[in-house]
Amino acid sequence: MFVTTPKFIQALFPSLIWRKETQDKRIWLTFDDGPSPNVTPWILSVLKKEKIKATFFLVGQQIEKFPELAGAIIKDGHTIANHSYSHKNGWLTNKEKYLEDIESCQALMPNNKLFRPPYGKITKGQISVLKEKYKIILWDVLSYDFKQNTSPKIVQENIIKNTTAGSIIVLHNNKASFKNIYPILAKVIQQLKKEGYVFSTTW
Repeated sequence: MFVTTPKFIQALFPSLIWRKETQDKRIWLTFDDGPSPNVTPWILSVLKKEKIKATFFLVGQQIEKFPELAGAIIKDGHTIANHSYSHKNGWLTNKEKYLEDIESCQALMPNNKLFRPPYGKITKGQISVLKEKYKIILWDVLSYDFKQNTSPKIVQENIIKNTTAGSIIVLHNNKASFKNIYPILAKVIQQLKKEGYVFSTTW
């Protein structure tokens, strides 16, 4: 179980963005899935209190169900981005269907230039088409908040111990992960601030 994506995997897919080059202690906080009526308003309240911005990779089906929540994310000054329409696994989906699914989500956010593959699973053939239109954003710090047999403390440690300048951190904006992020999100942000990190949404 890798928290930080190994360098050899990053090297195999050089056209994907695993982390960002930065001259200062800038980091990128991202939330996958959603919007979710149980979780999104709470995440937004924490981010507002901590005065930071994040990037939300949203699922098209969820945007259609909860358009007002997608609007609230934008209104608060955060960045929204494409996480596909129906959260398809790229390894298990043929290229045409996968690309159609992404474009269905893109129709809901036409000015967007960012895409994150669900589960981080994407083929070289899919990459070759998508990289012409999108920056394909992966990560270098996976918190494992989605694992049901983990704990908030482990999620917190995964982030704090592995974040470095340029890190892209993944958390989840869904009901399944809520029990793991609810006790620690504000603490993680505060600790990273104490360590001198600055949160960015400039891709």
